[in-house]
Amino acid sequence: MNIHETIEKLAALPPEQQAEVLHFIEFLGARRRPASVKSRRGDLREEPFIGMWADRQDMADSAAWVREIREREWGG
Repeated sequence: MNIHETIEKLAALPPEQQAEVLHFIEFLGARRRPASVKSRRGDLREEPFIGMWADRQDMADSAAWVREIREREWGG
């Protein structure tokens, strides 16, 4: 089967089934991506935003901080 026959068969399908075929093709493409993509992202701990609030005294107990903000904004 060549590409032209495949396209003709795809075009003959109802739109819902065409969408399914497209999703399947995308799924197959995603499976083919190399595993090294993850390793290029780097270590999350090296990102500049990690620890940006480390010296904030009001954030020492984050759960208490969230409770206080919610009470102030939503009244209890």
